[in-house]
Amino acid sequence: MSGEALRSVDLRKIYESRGTAPVEALSGVSMEVRRGERVALLGRNGAGKTTFLKIASTLLRPTSGSVEVFGVDIARSPEKARPYIAVVPQEGKPFFHLSPREQIYTYLRARGFSRETAKARTEDAVERMGLSSCADRLSVTLSGGQRQRTMVATVIATEAPLLFLDEPTIGMDPFARRDVWASLRSLTQKGSTILLTTHYLDEAERLADRVAILQGGRIQVAGTVRHVARQAGVKTKIKFAAPERVLDGSLTPPACLQVVVSGEVAVCQTENSATALRELLGWAAANDLGDLDDLSVETPTLEDAYLHLVTGGTH
Repeated sequence: MSGEALRSVDLRKIYESRGTAPVEALSGVSMEVRRGERVALLGRNGAGKTTFLKIASTLLRPTSGSVEVFGVDIARSPEKARPYIAVVPQEGKPFFHLSPREQIYTYLRARGFSRETAKARTEDAVERMGLSSCADRLSVTLSGGQRQRTMVATVIATEAPLLFLDEPTIGMDPFARRDVWASLRSLTQKGSTILLTTHYLDEAERLADRVAILQGGRIQVAGTVRHVARQAGVKTKIKFAAPERVLDGSLTPPACLQVVVSGEVAVCQTENSATALRELLGWAAANDLGDLDDLSVETPTLEDAYLHLVTGGTH
């Protein structure tokens, strides 16, 4: 294998059908996913996330642009790229006539694993995904969450170099979601690369090394959560109970602190919380305010940044 795990250049996809106007799902997406990374692709419904994953996993041809998987152009040589890839599709379901154990084992054998390896990996995946109690039941009898765990277990068991997961934890309970997160972290520690889509922003924040936000078929911003928050203009907030002298207007904080009083709470918004906190405590000491009551520091979350970006700051 050579090159980055995934590299797309000016990727475009236009859906056309008779009697309706063409729909441009992707409008020139260029991005890279480095080896061993976990990257979350975010965006509202219809932003182009699933279309991008389908193209990158060789399930759909682009209108123009290119995608390389470990240096292999997937349009020219899809058969060379596919052995590197494993996919959990958004609407994928296990075969109804197979049990989770049979589903995982059969898939591994179809990918060329030996009986011994397929059996060992099947048992490990069943255990990791908490499927032991239902591993031998027909999939048609499983709950939606159990079926989704089966699909994720099937792909995790491959330990493929590049995994595409389209909303992998949808329908799962909090415990199952954490099992998935732990397994994905373990896979990247072994060298796999993961690109996933999710509407759970806490999942993206806890799991992904980087996020990319799609808006209108284009990448609006990409980077770490801190970088995305900075690009969105969302700042850290330092809150404290406003002292009486601040409330009655006889004492005002330094202008550099950008403190705003709302009700009985004072809020300082800043990009450098450490410096602002030092200045704030120094100002309080110099004016005999003592320790500021109910002092708290709220760092920007991915949800703060995401909502600000996709709604234009109106949320």
